[in-house]
Amino acid sequence: MVWLLSTQGCGMSADRLAREINARRLHVRRDGTPVTEAQIWALFFKYPEIFVRDGRLIRLLM
Repeated sequence: MVWLLSTQGCGMSADRLAREINARRLHVRRDGTPVTEAQIWALFFKYPEIFVRDGRLIRLLM
């Protein structure tokens, strides 16, 4: 997520982040299923020192 957001230079929706991560195979789950939007939001809430919400977009706080 951090790499995608930093290279895009703008915020992205959780859905778009999940799609990009899956399309670029930036993260592969142990069971082989795609990353979900719910997982993106879980990481967002787990690391409030890194991510900020701007409407429906997730942005880097740094």
